[in-house]
Amino acid sequence: MLVDLNPVVFQLGPLAVRWYGIFMALSFLAGTWYLYNEGRRRGLEEDFLLNLAILVIIAGVVGARLLFVLANFPEWFIRNPLQILKIYEGGLAWHGGLLGGLLAGWWYTWRKGISFNLLADLAVPGLAVGYFMIRIANIFNQEVLGRPTDFWFGPWPAQPIGSFIALILLLRYFYMEKKEPPVGYQFWSFIFYHQLLRGLVEETIRDNPLVVWGYIVPRWGLGFFTLAQLATPFVMTFAYWMMRRTRSTPRGRRYCLTIRGK
Repeated sequence: MLVDLNPVVFQLGPLAVRWYGIFMALSFLAGTWYLYNEGRRRGLEEDFLLNLAILVIIAGVVGARLLFVLANFPEWFIRNPLQILKIYEGGLAWHGGLLGGLLAGWWYTWRKGISFNLLADLAVPGLAVGYFMIRIANIFNQEVLGRPTDFWFGPWPAQPIGSFIALILLLRYFYMEKKEPPVGYQFWSFIFYHQLLRGLVEETIRDNPLVVWGYIVPRWGLGFFTLAQLATPFVMTFAYWMMRRTRSTPRGRRYCLTIRGK
């Protein structure tokens, strides 16, 4: 684990520019760039794609913050609501960001009459890059730490392991693109395998509080069960069901699918 890293890149008066914010901004740019270019190649309008990206990013940040506060500091909603707005002090939840962005994207694509699954597929690289870069940013913030072990390396390197999971899923995405999977399969399979790897590997070695039936293997630094691990089977079941549903979409229909007449 790296130590003595300054989370602040530079400071302008009261404004501190942090590595976390820079990595997050870069992941937003990477995801938007891919969505825009691939969306245009598939015949979608520029304004639609840019508006979608902005809406999903905002909703994702809001959802990530609200779920983090709800899971860790619910009293803020009553005693200190202004603290909820201080995202710059840290605290975002992946599941909340995913849910917020998903709902916003579904609503906007439905309103415009464009297939949600098509756009969701194009969002996968942005999700993978975002997860990869945020885990690197967690190193600078000295958060998302691994459990201590009796192994020669000490605590588990939870942040690099999280980034490695994202890298595997990103490479898998581009490999699957060559096979032209059904529309929607890329997104829902990403959710399925991400939750599988996070629940089995990352959450097991992270030094997170345990909830129901909490159990730790001290020498190996393995813990069961965190709140995220308990939610994993439900998310995986829904994602798998959606994966199965995508099989009804013929292969090759990957260009500007509409869901209703305009």
